[in-house]
Amino acid sequence: MNILDFFPSDEKERFDPTQFQDCIIQGLTETGTDLEAVAKFLDASGAKLDYRRYAETLFDILVAGGMLAPGGTLADDMMRTDVCVFAAQEDLETMQAFAQVFNKLIRRYKYLEKGFEDEVKKLLLFLKGFSESERNKLAMLTGVLLANGTLNASILNSLYNENLVKEGVSAAFAVKLFKSWINEKDINAVAASLRKVSMDNRLMELFPANKQSVEHFTKYFTEAGLKELSEYVRNQQTIGARKELQKELQEQMSRGDPFKDIILYVKEEMKKNNIPEPVVIGIVWSSVMSTVEWNKKEELVAEQAIKHLKQYSPLLAAFTTQGQSELTLLLKIQEYCYDNIHFMKAFQKIVVLFYKAEVLSEEPILKWYKDAHVAKGKSVFLEQMKKFVEWLKNAEEESESEAEEGD
Repeated sequence: MNILDFFPSDEKERFDPTQFQDCIIQGLTETGTDLEAVAKFLDASGAKLDYRRYAETLFDILVAGGMLAPGGTLADDMMRTDVCVFAAQEDLETMQAFAQVFNKLIRRYKYLEKGFEDEVKKLLLFLKGFSESERNKLAMLTGVLLANGTLNASILNSLYNENLVKEGVSAAFAVKLFKSWINEKDINAVAASLRKVSMDNRLMELFPANKQSVEHFTKYFTEAGLKELSEYVRNQQTIGARKELQKELQEQMSRGDPFKDIILYVKEEMKKNNIPEPVVIGIVWSSVMSTVEWNKKEELVAEQAIKHLKQYSPLLAAFTTQGQSELTLLLKIQEYCYDNIHFMKAFQKIVVLFYKAEVLSEEPILKWYKDAHVAKGKSVFLEQMKKFVEWLKNAEEESESEAEEGD
């Protein structure tokens, strides 16, 4: 006889949690460890039992084998079952099969979505009450469920609990979780899910405050076999540092801080966050161009730009000490003049100004002209630069011949 035969067919039984638990456990005991049979039993039971009311009890049983007391322990006097995540084999294949059980159940009874999310958040807070093996299984299961979309990445908030972080439980759990998540998807899909819930910049909080550095995170997760996660966090940190640099730079410029103070600040940030000079010159250029309200008239904007950029030339020159930085600046000027139509005729004037102010030198300008330019406005800008480039080439030839005569 099936367990469901004991229930009246006209309405769902409104048991207390203990009675509900007994019904579920008895049914799971009958199905045994055949997870296909488990999924069918749970599907059918939802028509008779009040899943909506007892969602927490249902998920406690499926994960831990019985109702959990605060802290994550199973009550001694309660019924329990071995047909659960914690009693299963500790391998990814088994956890993938259990993930299917949860997936099918929640697809069938959509109202369980929120209850399941709350359950996982609770289980993560209870991690210290579970054995290492139980934690590993839960981590693998959670990773698979995050990958297939059954769970939302916001559940990871529970891992930032101070006690879990302090004792290293959060970081160890995260290793197993991310391994199974990345195994199901890839780092780009994982990153997209984290971004969606603003979790992409918080991963270092898995460690105590005194260990929240890119170096520590990278070492820990790379040694655990998660190099792609380490690289992702390093990239995120770099992007964050660059955004912060641009924001602070714009504030310093708007306050009118002395260039020597701005240069000192930028160089310190470059060193601290390992930001290369060609990247920095792009940030400085963007900041300089965003500090002014440009005239909408094409015939006036060139004059305004030259006056403005002449003032900021010493700042720009501080970050064009490498040929690659100069080339980056030339490309930034080209793109800016193309994207802002009023600047189309100002390109050559800006380049000549920067040449005279020793922000740019002839070699990168000639390289840009020959083959390093981009497609944006190419024909217009190359035509503008033609005479100046010819002058540069002649000047270069003259200086070479003078040098030869001197020898």
